[in-house]
Amino acid sequence: MHMADALVSAPVAITAGVAATALVVVAARKISKSTNESIVPLMGVLGAFIFAAQMINFSIPGTGSSGHIVGGILLSALLGPWAGFMTLVSVLIIQCLVFADGGLMALGCNILNMAACSCLVAYPLIYRPLMRYPASLTRIIGVTALASVAALELGAMFVTLETELSGVTALPTGKFLLFMLPIHLVIGICEGLATAAVIYFVQRYRPALVSETANYSDTRSSVKGGLVAFLIATVVLAAGFSWIASSNPDGLEWSIMKVAGTELEITDVTGMKAEALQNKTAILPDYESRLSGIIGAVIVMSILWSVSTIIVRRHKLKENRRCNEK
Repeated sequence: MHMADALVSAPVAITAGVAATALVVVAARKISKSTNESIVPLMGVLGAFIFAAQMINFSIPGTGSSGHIVGGILLSALLGPWAGFMTLVSVLIIQCLVFADGGLMALGCNILNMAACSCLVAYPLIYRPLMRYPASLTRIIGVTALASVAALELGAMFVTLETELSGVTALPTGKFLLFMLPIHLVIGICEGLATAAVIYFVQRYRPALVSETANYSDTRSSVKGGLVAFLIATVVLAAGFSWIASSNPDGLEWSIMKVAGTELEITDVTGMKAEALQNKTAILPDYESRLSGIIGAVIVMSILWSVSTIIVRRHKLKENRRCNEK
């Protein structure tokens, strides 16, 4: 569902960028106040895991389309909504800047459509109220599928609205929605099943990690076990499975082709400048290297680990100073 710059006008991009930035600031504050350093490495490893998982596009039979997971529900279930949001935002930024996946001008839209819709809307409004741990496999599948579908359908509607507000006449709203909603319904169901499998596995072997009441400082063995398991899974996905990913266009690209009959090119001057800048930052555009999965996972993990550590430690220093002043 990564939007390209051809789909977004400058005013829409600026508005979405401001909204996304505001949410990131709030997320940083929430993380600094509610999270201790024990969860920081887990954020980094889970970010790398989601990056690797998103590289694997699965074919949707009978459509000529493909899809990939977003990962917001999984991240929120294991990290909480704000830490999950920050983790997914980091993945989207690296995808945009390093691999030219999603437009630079459209980055704010992509953050809202994927990270905010899943972590800050579908998770707190659907997943969290309906899920009670320990949960049966049936309950996990049902709730996770429902939340994943809701997140993707809402994101699909946001994409359609953003293109309409941007004046992309080649994609009339009604017709665009007729393709966007059904294809992302199927993708959401597939993501729900994959997410449910991971959550069930974690609940069975590291149950403290899926409990919102978990105190990570008291569950260090669970955190360490989770780190090892997700690191192994990340390496396997990035190195062993990315090459089998479907080459079919994803749900958004497929919908555009069905409605417009062709790919849309950037005509906006601001979009052209953004594309030129993105071409300079992207060291591996379109994941051209077979090592892209490994490289991207390492970059995501390193940046997330570093940034989240700084956020948490700065808050601790401020709290210590306040205590000393008293």
